[in-house]
Amino acid sequence: MRPVHFRGPCRPSMARVSDIVDAAKRLIVGRPVRSDRLGHTLLPKRIALPVFASDALSSVAYAPDEILLTLAIAGLGATAISPWVGLAVVAVLVVVVTSYRQNVHAYPSGGGDYEVVTTNLGPKAGLTVASALLVDYVLTVAVSVSSGAQYASVAIPALRGHEVTFALSIVAILMLMNLRGVKESGTLFAIPTYLFMIAVLTTIVVGAIRAGTGTLPLAETAQFTIKPEESFFEDGVETGLTGLAGAFLILRAFASGSAALTGVEAISNGVPAFRKPKSRNAATTLAMLGALSITFMMSILLLARAAQVHYVEFPATNLLLDGVPVGDSYEQHPVLGQLATAVFSGFTPAVVVVSIVTGLILVLAANTAFNGFPVLGSILARDGFLPRQLHTRGDRLAYSNGIVALAGGAAILIVAFDAQVTRLIQLYIVGVFVSFTFSQFGMVKHWNRHLRTEPDPDARKRMKRSRVINSVGLVMTGLVLIVVLVTKFTRGAWIAILAMAIVYVAMLGVRRHYDRVRDETALDDADAAKALPSRVHAIVLLSRLHKPTMRALAYARATRPSRLEAVTVAVDPEDVAELRRQWDELDIPVTLTVLDSPFREITRPVLGYVKSIRRESPRDLVVVYIPEYVVGHWWEQILHNQSALRLKTRLLFSPGVVVASVPWQLDSAVAEARTSKSEPVTARDAQVVLRNETPQA
Repeated sequence: MRPVHFRGPCRPSMARVSDIVDAAKRLIVGRPVRSDRLGHTLLPKRIALPVFASDALSSVAYAPDEILLTLAIAGLGATAISPWVGLAVVAVLVVVVTSYRQNVHAYPSGGGDYEVVTTNLGPKAGLTVASALLVDYVLTVAVSVSSGAQYASVAIPALRGHEVTFALSIVAILMLMNLRGVKESGTLFAIPTYLFMIAVLTTIVVGAIRAGTGTLPLAETAQFTIKPEESFFEDGVETGLTGLAGAFLILRAFASGSAALTGVEAISNGVPAFRKPKSRNAATTLAMLGALSITFMMSILLLARAAQVHYVEFPATNLLLDGVPVGDSYEQHPVLGQLATAVFSGFTPAVVVVSIVTGLILVLAANTAFNGFPVLGSILARDGFLPRQLHTRGDRLAYSNGIVALAGGAAILIVAFDAQVTRLIQLYIVGVFVSFTFSQFGMVKHWNRHLRTEPDPDARKRMKRSRVINSVGLVMTGLVLIVVLVTKFTRGAWIAILAMAIVYVAMLGVRRHYDRVRDETALDDADAAKALPSRVHAIVLLSRLHKPTMRALAYARATRPSRLEAVTVAVDPEDVAELRRQWDELDIPVTLTVLDSPFREITRPVLGYVKSIRRESPRDLVVVYIPEYVVGHWWEQILHNQSALRLKTRLLFSPGVVVASVPWQLDSAVAEARTSKSEPVTARDAQVVLRNETPQA
């Protein structure tokens, strides 16, 4: 049997299709990257900031909106306290950022909250955090892209009504860019992220100057009054924020504004992507992220108050002009968009730039999840809680399967919730505060454990300081989690909690399966002794005598089994008689066994015969050789090999049985090989094309 190396096209049509797909993949994703080039894909801080901080930074485009929108339920006067609600959110943000700076130094491997909690609180608690983070990452993509789609529909009226299609297209683009590798996608996305920072800072500085000099115009919605919901009226009088309902509303506004904290945990999960020194660079990036988020959020809330920005959930009915609702014809712009219009009044290009870069950052915020989800998925797969395919890197050194899985999950949510941010935001931030709270508790236990064995006074002092920071973080994030659950549960948070429970149970099921497979396949001394069967019983299945049959017989004899026989099923008596005649005439030195089949079945008699051999000699290995045609066209596959396919499928579930397919290339396959235009087949292709030469039986 000699290998034939064809020049030019030498593979069947299915192989040509595979070549086309591979060429398209290389065009879109890029050439494969060697494993020893992993260090060149690591990120400097200037690239890591936009990669990991775009989610948190983008929250300034909708967190102030959510605070104002929630407070507006109580009427116009309620929006005046928005800066105070923002300050409460900022206090939590400062504590969380400071706490996570401890995390990245203590656990730099990239496991983030999952590793912290698993190490200190146990595997089940770690799995709870992992399920929360996985769900939150999917929601991050769905919320960010949907929000970007809404901004785009404002800027481009033709997109109105097509937000779902636009959002799905953006998810696909983000997926493809991340499949090219973290560094490549980060470099590409860094420019719009920095443009957003510059645009917002410019808006803040110019707005502050104009507010200080008394030249800041009022926002476009300042002319409207806000109609409070019926629950905030008592005997026809607006009650505003007084009473229990008002307190609950403030808590709801705080919970909605806490969306500004999403994305902080992504840096602790992405420490391995930083250049050395990894922990220090990650901690510095965290500090930069915190400073920018606090500056942006508080400045926008203060400017919104100065410009009298009004923002409501249902503008058609809740915005009143001279006591009359504005109606469906009015298009309400986001808070940042209203501020840009007021701050840059008379200079339209600046307003357009702010709108464009804001829409871009909202879309790119999803890129944070595309960096965090695959890394966490890889670690969970390594620990046996997710399919192992998620653990390995693709040919571009990115976790390709995790990237595709995240894109698929986000696409499902976008379609299910019609790309509506208001509906999706209610599911948001529950998971991230679950991970925050568990992580802080885990870090407190981490410092307690190390303090018991640390003799150095200076080290103990640093540990005690870190423990205080994490303890404060535990209290604050725990309180926020309670507030979020209480205020958002009936408004959609229960869906996120249910999704976390489903993911948790699914991961436990995956782990149980892998554990069961490991136990079943583990070797012991007895198994080592049974590694080789006592005998090999070879069976060649045939229906008539022809070249493929003779090749299968030759191959079976070449393996020198303990016993070899040819087996056919008596479906047609005339065919069996003709087969016996040819068998005797050719004097083939192999026993021919004919199996009865009164119901003209093929699969059942063969399975019964194989099982009878196994019953007689349980330690024997049965090898079944099945001749198969190799065809050149897809439609020819329908005309051949159907019986062989059914037999192989059933035999695979038979213990102690090995199935060997013996290929025979038909002329159509050979002709396809000769007319193909692919490269010569080499050992690198891991394919060997054999001549249709049948060795002597």
